[in-house]
Amino acid sequence: MPEPSSWTGALDRATLARQLLLRRDPRDPLAAVGYLAGLQAQEPQEPHVGLWSRLAAFRPGELDGLLESRRVVRTQLMRRTMHLVTAEDCLRLRPVHQAMLVARATGTLGRRLPGVDLAELAAAAEPLFAAEPRTLPDVGRTLGDRWPEAAARDLGDALSSLLPLVQTTPRGLWRQQAPARNTTVRAWLGRDLADGPHEEVLDDLVLRYLRAYGPAASADLRAWCGLSGLPAVVARLRPQLRSFRDERGRELLDVPDAPLPDRDEPAPVRFLPAFDNAVLGYDDRSRIVDDGHRGLSVTGARLVLVDGSVAATWTGRDRDGGGVAVTVQPLRQLTPAERGEIGTEAADLAAFLGDGVPGSVGGV
Repeated sequence: MPEPSSWTGALDRATLARQLLLRRDPRDPLAAVGYLAGLQAQEPQEPHVGLWSRLAAFRPGELDGLLESRRVVRTQLMRRTMHLVTAEDCLRLRPVHQAMLVARATGTLGRRLPGVDLAELAAAAEPLFAAEPRTLPDVGRTLGDRWPEAAARDLGDALSSLLPLVQTTPRGLWRQQAPARNTTVRAWLGRDLADGPHEEVLDDLVLRYLRAYGPAASADLRAWCGLSGLPAVVARLRPQLRSFRDERGRELLDVPDAPLPDRDEPAPVRFLPAFDNAVLGYDDRSRIVDDGHRGLSVTGARLVLVDGSVAATWTGRDRDGGGVAVTVQPLRQLTPAERGEIGTEAADLAAFLGDGVPGSVGGV
């Protein structure tokens, strides 16, 4: 067990190990998505990069195959954001997130839905989505005559939470651009959402979070999933958990069999996609990003980890002559050795983004 003064370094290494970023993992993409309880995916191409940084020999077609075979889906879940999850998790997790999704939708939209009966809106829209994949604003416009004081985009935004929907392919496939068309979970997967008590699902969700993100405080757990009522779940699970106190006295919870690498374990350079779980999965993100750069995590910036901490951002663009150019923007002074390691990983990323065509690297 680390001493309190060493928790910052220990948490960083634990986070990397749990998030499959300390060394690339041999498991297949379906198992990885399930283990991570999903990858944030409001930017449809980003999960491919997230899996490339985590898995050995990952290829974009592997994830495309899972999307096209409907074994993974893109749907609204944690924190009312789009996530890539297994079909089984979609069916199990959507019911326990439903109340939070509706509460956040109404809290955000509020006065922009004057006179709209949400139950009536959902009932009118569900058969439209079930009949064929449609965009949210399109369904909002179709139903707009019933609620003329509400904008079509706001009606559609509300429906993304009121109804269990999935975004359909080809959106989310590698290097493809497509409208965000949605259909119902039932129409896409041919199965209904799980029915039954939520306690078992919530217990499992908390244990999975700690296994893939822990050790973590209760505030981290809440920030990750956005759910309320978690203290009761933690209390129920406490006999199964181990706990620590960090240097600030916060209680950190953990499952007993998860790895706690030494704080001096070497950490390779890793390129993270926009809104990656390893950053957004916590309330206190200081384990991986300095407070001065915390704001980058919610702007969609793509981050570069050096020695386990955010040290740069990166962008990629197609080159006119073929391949992809990856540009790195340091956030601090880098040593020659760090620049070399970043350059090597960036070159590998450029080749991945270019489907095997060598690219270029700049800014390092």
